[in-house]
Amino acid sequence: MLCDLDNVIRFYDTTHLASLERAAGLPEGATEEVAYAPETDLPLLLGRISPDEWVEAIVSGLAGRVDEVRARELGRALARAPFRADEEVVAVLRRVRARVPLVLVTNATLQLEDDLAALGIGDLADHVVSSAVEGVAKPDPEIYRIAAARAGVPLDRCLFVDDRQENVDAAVALGMKGVLFREPADLHGPFGFALTPADA
Repeated sequence: MLCDLDNVIRFYDTTHLASLERAAGLPEGATEEVAYAPETDLPLLLGRISPDEWVEAIVSGLAGRVDEVRARELGRALARAPFRADEEVVAVLRRVRARVPLVLVTNATLQLEDDLAALGIGDLADHVVSSAVEGVAKPDPEIYRIAAARAGVPLDRCLFVDDRQENVDAAVALGMKGVLFREPADLHGPFGFALTPADA
């Protein structure tokens, strides 16, 4: 099983950021819209820039909408947003790993190892395939091939889980089975048996 991290296992709390946006007269989500635009986000996810450099790119993207001091405050609030692991999803994935190899496949920064430790899931998967380490990001087919090779199984024997349709579509195009994640229930039964925390 190949599984995404963000918005499947890890979830961010952007409450503080939203408060800052309201105070700045920006609509909620404006900072994320700038921050996650490919031209801003991709260099970070490919390991080419640091989180601090990403914040400065966000500042540039917000130019003309808020002053530089406020823009930097917004960028830092996003970069430092607290996060948590969904306990139900983690429980399900631990059961999955007891039966099949589990590989995390994530568009992430070079801080991923520290983040997984902070979440208490450094031991969750057999392998972790990070875009920042591999230099290639989903939905590029190469990252799926790398993940399947780490799992030690052919592409057509892989199940891929992600919260973004384009990432799932890319996996399916390679012959994988795909699951578009919306809630923990989406993980129950893709292998033909019930995967519920109560059964763990």
